[in-house]
Amino acid sequence: MVNCCGLVTVKNEPVPLKSIAVEVSVQGHVATVSSTLQYENQEQSPLEAIFVFPLPGEAAVCRFSAKIGQTEVVAEVQEKQKAQEQYDDALSSGQQAFLLEESDESPDVFKLSVGSLPPGEKASVSLDYVTELAVQADDGLRLCLPAVLNPRYQPQGSDSGSGGSAQVSSVPAGSVPYSLSLSAHVSSPHPISRVESNCPLDPLNYLNTEKTQATVSLAAGHQFDRDVELLLYYQDTHQPTAIVEAAQASAKPGSLMGDPVVMLSLYPEFPKDVMSSMTSHGEFLFVVDRSGSMECPMHLGSGSQDRIGSARDTLLLLLKSLPMGCYFNIIGFGSSYESFFSKSVEYSQKTMDEALQKVKEMRADLGGTEILQPLKHIYSQPCLPDQPRQLFLFTDGEVRNTKEVLDLVKTNAGSHRCFSFGIGKGASTALISGVAKQARGHAQFITGQDRMQPKVMQSLRFALQPAVVDISVKWNVPKGVSVTPLSPPIRVVFQGQRALLYAQLTGESSGDTEGSVMVKYSLAKQPVENQLSFSLKPAEDAGMTVHRLGARTLIQSLEVEEGEQDGEKEGVKEKVIELSIQSGVSSAFTAFIAVHKGDGEALHGQLLRRQVPTPNFDSPAPTSKPVRDPLLQLISLQKASGSWVLEAALAEVLAKTEEEVSKPKPAQVDQDVWATVLALVWLYGFKMEAQEEWQFLAMKAVSWIQAQKVASVSECVQAGNTLLGCQVQKDTLGL
Repeated sequence: MVNCCGLVTVKNEPVPLKSIAVEVSVQGHVATVSSTLQYENQEQSPLEAIFVFPLPGEAAVCRFSAKIGQTEVVAEVQEKQKAQEQYDDALSSGQQAFLLEESDESPDVFKLSVGSLPPGEKASVSLDYVTELAVQADDGLRLCLPAVLNPRYQPQGSDSGSGGSAQVSSVPAGSVPYSLSLSAHVSSPHPISRVESNCPLDPLNYLNTEKTQATVSLAAGHQFDRDVELLLYYQDTHQPTAIVEAAQASAKPGSLMGDPVVMLSLYPEFPKDVMSSMTSHGEFLFVVDRSGSMECPMHLGSGSQDRIGSARDTLLLLLKSLPMGCYFNIIGFGSSYESFFSKSVEYSQKTMDEALQKVKEMRADLGGTEILQPLKHIYSQPCLPDQPRQLFLFTDGEVRNTKEVLDLVKTNAGSHRCFSFGIGKGASTALISGVAKQARGHAQFITGQDRMQPKVMQSLRFALQPAVVDISVKWNVPKGVSVTPLSPPIRVVFQGQRALLYAQLTGESSGDTEGSVMVKYSLAKQPVENQLSFSLKPAEDAGMTVHRLGARTLIQSLEVEEGEQDGEKEGVKEKVIELSIQSGVSSAFTAFIAVHKGDGEALHGQLLRRQVPTPNFDSPAPTSKPVRDPLLQLISLQKASGSWVLEAALAEVLAKTEEEVSKPKPAQVDQDVWATVLALVWLYGFKMEAQEEWQFLAMKAVSWIQAQKVASVSECVQAGNTLLGCQVQKDTLGL
């Protein structure tokens, strides 16, 4: 097994990848991504080429073909062992062969063995995958093409495979020797409002008056210096939708591909009044990566803070925002792990101060990235009664045992929820999204110029909020038609989350061509229901995105089941292989194999290996000492109760002297109340753009002031405005 990106030679010279072309087809919340990669062997000897392909965590490869010179071969899905043997036989008899399989340790890495490429010959590889689009905080749907794959980190004691590990070679960003073109076709039940990207786009082109279909493409000249992401925005985005995709004409009715498949999207709206209610319970566990790579800068460019520094600032915000009455702990991990406290402690001024002192001393000094052991430790601790466990996991890396980690999280999913944060371009999508999905939390990716704090505070907001529960989905179809769910039932949807359910529609009805589905749930003890109609005779569609994702969902739940049950293993495994071969969606037990039968002459010359360069994002950027942010200074002065104290450090943040700050205090008002009002006026007067980051600690401050039963709050706010030169209304503060 070769752990590297791309094609490799003995001399380790830059590689002959020439160009990449991508076509995206989007249906509502899901997409098919088709890519073609062009190579050329510029050596005097034949190459055995291996390309390692990073995929989004929720993706499934469904088509693979390869062309050497003028000859094209299309791959088919076979049982893994069989495909491997066929590949080896073909190579030894001098034929070209291609093999594509999921890497054993991590589902988001695909290894593509291109086989033998004669000297001077060109090869092109085409690969299609289907994926669910991630929902962003602003209701946009995100499609990201992975542009980078860091070398996988190998935990101690796990088998590194034969032939040692080949590293990824880096080249300066901007001089990547291959090009990219990308175009997208978008269709949705609701009108498309806009499409955005972090890369220049050509204008959006609507294909109909309803604006439910459009095309868009990436402007020419992409440099591979950043991730490529598309953000799609639809109208009425919180209305549930049902999309029915017609059966594949060539498939047998009654089989998954031979029946229509319906996809139900559920993205509930959480009314403002519900969202303002907050819980004060919970056990909050902050699990932070302290491996060496956390010393890398957050992004390219001068003055960028390092990742561990950003994590320290984020922990400060989190610790100040926790509600009194909850429990918490902080665990740092690398090759080993360290807890701040031997078990979770109640949140108080004392424990908060102790934790903040330890946060200040936190360094990226624990070696590699191993998450399994700290998680096992956490799950071995009993849950606290009436304090739901909420895990916050921060990492910038990948682990070689992603599947083991996800299985562990899944078996403990009933007792906790996990929010995960992938920092930087090298964070593994499969790990970050997988952990959040299995533990019904939320995943966030912090790349490019993103700041960590707003994204983390958003997740804290979820952690402190009511959620959608008691979800029921009732299908209503005419006689003769039956509905078979392909997805596991959904237990809970948190604010800002979307759930997709797939179901197979089998059979025919004589007259009726309509079906409907009733979705019910409760939110903050209030019942909600939605009824949706859908057609049982959808228009023929060449794309099979919905079918393949339905198959993928079913395959995934069967794979986990197969892992859990020893007795019935065979039956489940056979079922997965059958589904995989039928749908063309690969699984843990299958691989794509394509063999091109040439003239069968044995290969001459020695086989060489060679590496594809990936842009170099990890060389340290020149750092200038960041100035201490006054916002963070103010926050670090706040007490656990939510109040501030009238002190020199507070005056400094407000850019006043101590005397200037204490003089205008209304006579009968307590010093701490005055200090707390000033802090709030300053936040609302000067830091509204960062409100996401300080909203909870402000709410805490307001509750604390209210508990002091102050008669003259209006007078305080007015005096604070005068002192700081602001016009903040008392109502704005929530007083």
